[in-house]
Amino acid sequence: MFPLLRSCSWTFIGLGWVGSLGLFGAAHAQTTAPDTRGPIQIEADSLSGRLNRDFIAEGKVLLQQNRLSLRADRLSYDLNSQQTRAEGQVELLSDGNVFRGTLLDFNASTLNGRLEAPHYHFGRTQASGQAEFIEFKGQDHVEAQGSTYSSCPAPKDKDNSTLPWVLTTQHLSLDFARNEGVAEGAVVRFYDVPILAMPLMSFPISTERKSGWLPPVLNLSNTSGVEFGVPYYWNIAPNHDATITPILSSRRGLELDGEFRYLEPSLGGTVSLVTLPYDTWAQTQRWAARWQHTGTLSRDWHYDWATLRVSDDNYWQDGLHGAENWTPRLLESRASLQRHDHWQWGGLHVDQQFYTKAQQWQILQSPLASATIVAPYRRDPQVGLRWQARSGALEAQLETEYNRFVHEDPTMLQGARTHGLGSVAWHFGDEGWQVSPKLLVNSAQYTLEQPLVTGDLSYFRTIPSFSLDNQWVFERPTQWGTQGLTQTLEPHVLYVRTPWYDQSMVPRFDSAALDLNAATIFADTAFSGIDRVADANRVTTGVRSRWLSDRTGAEVARVDIAQRMLLEPQRITEDGQPLTRQFSDVLLSGSISTDPHWRFEGSVQHDPEISRISRSVLSGQYSPGPFRTVSAIYRLQRGTSEQVALGWQWPISGAIPALSELWGDTPAPQRKSPSSGGGSDCQGTLYGVGRFDYSMRDERLTGLIGGLEYDAGCWIGRFVVQHQSTLPDTATTRLLFQLELVGLSRLGQNPLTVLKDNIPGYRLLRESGVNPGSPSAVPTPSPSSLPSPDLSHP
Repeated sequence: MFPLLRSCSWTFIGLGWVGSLGLFGAAHAQTTAPDTRGPIQIEADSLSGRLNRDFIAEGKVLLQQNRLSLRADRLSYDLNSQQTRAEGQVELLSDGNVFRGTLLDFNASTLNGRLEAPHYHFGRTQASGQAEFIEFKGQDHVEAQGSTYSSCPAPKDKDNSTLPWVLTTQHLSLDFARNEGVAEGAVVRFYDVPILAMPLMSFPISTERKSGWLPPVLNLSNTSGVEFGVPYYWNIAPNHDATITPILSSRRGLELDGEFRYLEPSLGGTVSLVTLPYDTWAQTQRWAARWQHTGTLSRDWHYDWATLRVSDDNYWQDGLHGAENWTPRLLESRASLQRHDHWQWGGLHVDQQFYTKAQQWQILQSPLASATIVAPYRRDPQVGLRWQARSGALEAQLETEYNRFVHEDPTMLQGARTHGLGSVAWHFGDEGWQVSPKLLVNSAQYTLEQPLVTGDLSYFRTIPSFSLDNQWVFERPTQWGTQGLTQTLEPHVLYVRTPWYDQSMVPRFDSAALDLNAATIFADTAFSGIDRVADANRVTTGVRSRWLSDRTGAEVARVDIAQRMLLEPQRITEDGQPLTRQFSDVLLSGSISTDPHWRFEGSVQHDPEISRISRSVLSGQYSPGPFRTVSAIYRLQRGTSEQVALGWQWPISGAIPALSELWGDTPAPQRKSPSSGGGSDCQGTLYGVGRFDYSMRDERLTGLIGGLEYDAGCWIGRFVVQHQSTLPDTATTRLLFQLELVGLSRLGQNPLTVLKDNIPGYRLLRESGVNPGSPSAVPTPSPSSLPSPDLSHP
């Protein structure tokens, strides 16, 4: 027996129990124990024992090995039985996780043990809990009895009210080897009200996925009524998974939503299917199907396809699931294959692209004749080859393409077109000036299934064109207040000459007149596509001036002005009537952002003949900081539409100081936001979010999104109303609720996609490590953790 030592520090090599005990704490970051080999250091007020048999450490005991440390009032260890006992105020720390209890009894040979009355805190989720006891059963198995879990800070006064939310389980079993947790009698309480209860549930205990039921979702809308669904996530394989959601609608009956995702080294995609076997409101079967796929055949060959189809024309108007699309009435199906190559011989660089594509459409027509959509032509197929070569100042391009155009209307001209587009340009100049003459040729051969007015089934034409592009850049130093700037003056002149060719007999498969705007005014053609080539003898002049910060190089302000002048009338037009007007509208656009919080942009199209503005878009945005943004947009197209839109995300609590800050008065007091992980000293913050679109011409609301977000630190509540016009006299309205229990999961219907897609500058109150829509489970496994996916509707 060695003598009693005081205020001592001892080092041991290779005691294995620390690694076994550390497994439970380290498993929150990984499913295997960290490397615990290395010296063990023990500090205590006193240390006594018998050589090669046992030792006892007492008084401020500290045991450390790598990233694990154990504190206790008393610790005893038997070298023969490898039994360890820590008593008093026991504290175990590992990888940011903290376990505190009154008694730890552990055997390093059997890897069995027990921690009495544990309190725990997990660094990754910033959540805490307690249990009656924790039992260690072997290398990879832990059980807890009567456990709780919550990311809400515990009240300082133990007699205070209950936590805002807490998860309780009667019994919890964690098997790290199988990545499986089983909770019995799991109940989630929100302000002491049970909101989710499951007698038995299984969930993954790492960031890896696991099959199982996800918490239910709830949706309210005027077209479907109350919808209730419970998603099931199926982890088929590491690179295959599926989510299946049965939904019961009070208005439409039973619905089944399914999504299958796959990912291979050279391909990946998503297949979605929504089916209503019998829509009790429409009294028919309804469905929507979507398939998106991308892949590579080799390093240079790439292919993809995408399709979206629905059962009927009213699917989009009824606001049913599965047909979300930027153009909800024009559904595309396409498949493409392409290859890219690059060659270089000395100073000659050549890029080649081969591509083939098939494209079809499903048109969802409206019962109103005024809202009827003319279907585009289908391409069955499209095959093309493009070359681009450059050597010094010389640049050449060539495109050859074959298309077969088919239309659902048999009265429309149908057939095939083979075309060639070629150009040769010379670029002279440097950074301060550039002159670029270009020769272009548009050649096309048509083979039709119906005869032209001349009786011919084929037609050929070739149209040449010439352009001369001139650009200059002048710079001078200037300043804005104390900020040093560089101002540029950039004149731009484009001359285009294209002779007139009669094209009245040529079908229009894919051509439409280009809208006159800042992006097209300097284009060398007036039509998109191939079928129409406008005759031209015109000059486009413009000038741009920019102010660039000397410190950052960022653009502080910009002004553009441009106008076209016809040297002779243009005979090839959209409506067939010659364009005799010599001067086009004047396009004026610009932006300014002298303050990092403010930004204004605008474009105005002025008609000099009537001295009126024919079109304008004006916008402004104020963003003084995170979660504070207000934007406004005004759009005018004279005689057609006049609209205004306003979007915002702004804290409502403390709104008066925020307004003072807006107008430059006394700054609003800065306080830590719960959304930035501020901790327990924060008050909750209420935010208003929304956007409305109003048609001033029709005097009606065309779209509305409005809601509230409340960030209480450990939970976030969202309530959003979405109202969208589908026809002049009809609209769909949805109510979206979501309760996000931070560190656990999101319950309810997901409004985040709606907010991000419609509110400029919107930011999530709390960036989650969980991918929205992903069925991945817990961000951090814990003795009482549930799966933490985004529980939004798939």
